[in-house]
Amino acid sequence: MAKEFFDTVIIGGGVAGFAAAMYAGRFNMKTAVVAENWGGTIVLTDTVENYPGFKKLSGQELADKIKAHALEYGVELVQERVTSVERCGESFRVTHAKGVLETKTVVFATGTKWRKLGVKGEEEYSNKGVHYCALCDGYFYKGKNVVIVGGGDSAAKESLTLAGLAGNVTILVRGAELKAEPINLERVRKAKNVSVRTNVAIQEVKGNGKNVTSVMLKADKGVEELAIDGVFVEIGHLPVSELAAKLGVKTDKRNEIMIDRLSNTNLEGVYACGDVADSPFKQAITGVGEAVNAAYSAYQYVSSREIHPCGERNGGDAVIGRGTHPPLAKPPEKA
Repeated sequence: MAKEFFDTVIIGGGVAGFAAAMYAGRFNMKTAVVAENWGGTIVLTDTVENYPGFKKLSGQELADKIKAHALEYGVELVQERVTSVERCGESFRVTHAKGVLETKTVVFATGTKWRKLGVKGEEEYSNKGVHYCALCDGYFYKGKNVVIVGGGDSAAKESLTLAGLAGNVTILVRGAELKAEPINLERVRKAKNVSVRTNVAIQEVKGNGKNVTSVMLKADKGVEELAIDGVFVEIGHLPVSELAAKLGVKTDKRNEIMIDRLSNTNLEGVYACGDVADSPFKQAITGVGEAVNAAYSAYQYVSSREIHPCGERNGGDAVIGRGTHPPLAKPPEKA
């Protein structure tokens, strides 16, 4: 009985993952996308205004458009959590909760997860007043007082999302200034119910057992208690690179996967793109660009050699893959 053998398996269901899938599909590569959820972190963004070609749309809309484009090319979807990725002879085994996919190449587009404060009370009051997504949970704080912890552009944008819901929003910045894009800094300044406090850090989240009631702050003048109803944490993200690292993929000191200009990792047949990669400037559009390079590099790899499934170096069952599909498309020559 023939078994499926993919040209590439893409791990991650965000915009980078589906952009890689779209291009792989255009190259006539047999492609699967495996992820526990579709959309990625961008679906939690209320408004996207910096993706070329779209003056303004929601993160969900952008994710849906790129996914729909990928599905035009017969990409297979597996909505399951990947538990391991292993080298198996010339190919790879991608194990998920309900089965195994064999593939010639792997693209890691696994993205990031929220970085936590690591202070007393944070875990106890998670989803009881401590949150990591204003768009997801801001609705519950209509007319209430909240703080946002963070000093970058994401904190500024989250404050603007909450400004339309909460009574008062205070951005708590550990450093000396809020470092955001000029347009968002100006919007923060103009928002009547948003204020910024600098050189301050949360030491503890306190509550009544059911809800957050205050936070303990360390400031220049000592420790103070600030009464609030909710805490939104926006202090960055951590790369989801554990599966890649176990496979032997090199990561940097931030645990981001190290890639070159064409999204190659240190391992042949393994590529990475998007927020999990070590590019210094992380945006949806840069992740999509890396994804296109990853698909191109994977195409070059599988079309330049004969790659056999696990245990089938000489003979064996027929393989559903490049051999039984139309020839891999040749990328257009440079203009």
